Amino acid sequence: MFSIIVTLAGIISLSVFGLNYGVDFRSGSNVDISVSKVVSKEEVAKVVSDAKLDQEANITAGSTRINIRFPEVLTDTQVQTLQTTFNSQIDPKASYEVNTVDTEMAKELERNALLAIAVASVGIVIYVTIRFEWRFALSAIVALLHDAFLVISVFSILRLEVNLTFIVAILTIIGFSINDTIVIFDRIRENLRFAKKQTHEDLEDVVNKSVSQTMTRSLGTVFTVFIAAFALLVLGSESIRMFSLAMVIGLLFGTYSSIFIASPLWLALRSKKKPSAPKPAKATN
Repeated sequence: MFSIIVTLAGIISLSVFGLNYGVDFRSGSNVDISVSKVVSKEEVAKVVSDAKLDQEANITAGSTRINIRFPEVLTDTQVQTLQTTFNSQIDPKASYEVNTVDTEMAKELERNALLAIAVASVGIVIYVTIRFEWRFALSAIVALLHDAFLVISVFSILRLEVNLTFIVAILTIIGFSINDTIVIFDRIRENLRFAKKQTHEDLEDVVNKSVSQTMTRSLGTVFTVFIAAFALLVLGSESIRMFSLAMVIGLLFGTYSSIFIASPLWLALRSKKKPSAPKPAKATN
């Protein structure tokens, strides 16, 4: 039910609002400024206004590291005007880093990001199919798509920025999720060797037993990685904030899907398989 609610909310949000793309996926300029004192957002907004630049710029301030993201590409003259105004009003010793992405580059980055996710997903399907069987592969890919889509949905609903670090986080989440899923699937395959595997109840017992046996390992692993990701979210710089947040959300969804989606889906698919007909007994003289 939880997955259905978030998925439906994500579909509606993506259909109506789409994603809040950062400068990596749309044309614009990103200006990072390092200063020697804490500067407020209002002070930076005044500098942008006095420099006669786009008032819709996204400003992140409140520390000695300032980020200004403009929806349009700044010319060299505009960048120089911004630097001069900032130096005169706030900090003459400020250092600047300006990154600009034009329309063609933004489209290419978006295509490459989607291609990377697609290639990773196909590779995982091939690997799981070779190592296990198609039912395991289908269950795994559904769980992966579930994890990725739910993270994307949360970012769309909350209007969080999607940039290149977000794509890296999605790929990392996919890798973590498939690793956790394979551990459970491997235990299911091992337990199947000693099970009757005749009825749905027998298979259900195998799945429940396998999940219980791997539960401690799964929770221990996700807790360890979660602590590291949460520390990056709280203590990390602004440049990796969205990466850390996507990781925190994705880790929770990944653990949830491995236990409550991938395994039950495999059970449903496996239960539909017709049992093999018993071999006729050999006649005895």
